Amino acid sequence: MNQPLNPENCPINPTGPINITEGDEAFVIVQNAIIGLWQVVNDLTRIRPRHDRYRVTIFGSARMHPEDPLYEGVRQLASDLTIMGCDIVTGGGPGLMQAANEGSVIADPEDRMKSIGIRVALEYEQDTNPFVEQVYCHETFFSRLHHFVLISDAFVVVPGGIGTTLEALMIWQLLQAQKLHDVPLVFVGPMWSDLVLWARKYMLNGGVAMADPADFSIPICVDTFTAAIDQIRVAHTQWKHQSASQK
Repeated sequence: MNQPLNPENCPINPTGPINITEGDEAFVIVQNAIIGLWQVVNDLTRIRPRHDRYRVTIFGSARMHPEDPLYEGVRQLASDLTIMGCDIVTGGGPGLMQAANEGSVIADPEDRMKSIGIRVALEYEQDTNPFVEQVYCHETFFSRLHHFVLISDAFVVVPGGIGTTLEALMIWQLLQAQKLHDVPLVFVGPMWSDLVLWARKYMLNGGVAMADPADFSIPICVDTFTAAIDQIRVAHTQWKHQSASQK
């Protein structure tokens, strides 16, 4: 005869099963389950994936074409970072994302570095660009943005639209709130330096301070791709020394 289960090991809900038509109770169960899943995700994402190479994420417009001067500039930026020993991470789509992945592949004929794309499901942008060697796919912007944070050691933001702005501001905010540490955020070009000036004007100098003066020193604003490479080179060198000391 089977022995009865120990109720301490297998607790039973005293209220019994809930019919889906019992709206309020069913809602509470689903809500609590979702909150519980968020806690699981929060715990898991405290563990950062290990990687042997410095990883630079490049955020930028999906709308640029190969004949645009910015495309060539971003491609060369990614090539120089790859030669330096960096993996390149992008959103995996077209435009300046493709330029960065292309630059990585061109500069790495022996395939020692990785050209990575982190995609999100969009009806109007379905294809991963052909220069992505390792692709991850997400259904939500939330999980995709968090993935960028988990695997990246530095961020370079080149010209882009609303999506690029969202990505740039999220990284800026995480650094401001000290949820990220020792991760360079490099803004390339006047559109981003103008954004920082706008934020300083209205958040700091508009009467009531809505930010700390130090917050506006978090993004490193540069005018050229060469200057961006110089910033990443310094951070990359520090990362290598730190990694060597931990071995």
